[in-house]
Amino acid sequence: MSRRGWLRERALHLVLLGAVIFGVLGWRSGSDDLPGRTIHLTRDDQARLAAGFAEVMGRPPTPAERDALIADWVRDEVLYREALRRGLDEGDVIIRKRLAQKMDAIAARDLDAESPGDATLQRWLEAHPERFAEDAAVTFDQAYFTTRSRAQVARTLIEGGADWQRVGDAISLPAHFERAGRDTVAAALGEQFARTLDGLQTGAEWQGPVEGALGWHLVRLTAREPGRLPPLAAIRERVEGDWRDATGRAQTDAAYEALRDAYTVTIDE
Repeated sequence: MSRRGWLRERALHLVLLGAVIFGVLGWRSGSDDLPGRTIHLTRDDQARLAAGFAEVMGRPPTPAERDALIADWVRDEVLYREALRRGLDEGDVIIRKRLAQKMDAIAARDLDAESPGDATLQRWLEAHPERFAEDAAVTFDQAYFTTRSRAQVARTLIEGGADWQRVGDAISLPAHFERAGRDTVAAALGEQFARTLDGLQTGAEWQGPVEGALGWHLVRLTAREPGRLPPLAAIRERVEGDWRDATGRAQTDAAYEALRDAYTVTIDE
């Protein structure tokens, strides 16, 4: 079965499940469209209220706090039902949007509980390498100079045996960059410097002057590592998060399409 077919079949299942849920709620409220006047707070409902309190506060509620939670819940339920009786939900953009979001949440609920296996995540990683690939990295030394001419003179001195760490001008930049990504180089030394560095050869020789954001540099590029795709084990959490986001969107879209097929929509021109 194709991925789209699987999502659509699952969406139909969720639609049916939603119908059952709303049917049960309707039965509990009575046979009328409007909610009934009997409010029943089950032990499971009370346990959920207590669990929500504990999640926020880091401890279970005291008896007094538990009574307050129940009183607040009953108050909200009474006002909610009365609002429905008065039709306050009709034509309210905020309520309309909120209910639409809850329907999307129903479609994505099963996905939250699902734990994708390594095979699923490995396929996702290989299908979207651009999202997880590490940038190419460079290792180099640099000596800074305020002017191009000073850098040219210093290069001659270095090639003659002078200590490269003593001939440069003072600046608050590291003299050595170890396995630095392109973004790091550009942020520290400027985009033009990073572009020029892309074209330099690795080796023990000093090169330049290379213009940077703040002046001129002599550069000794000792290593260049190509970008690579890390193994799944090293970035599993990132891959799973990306998979959940994308699959959740696809699942809610498929659930909507399944619901949309049951409607006839006409739009006046």
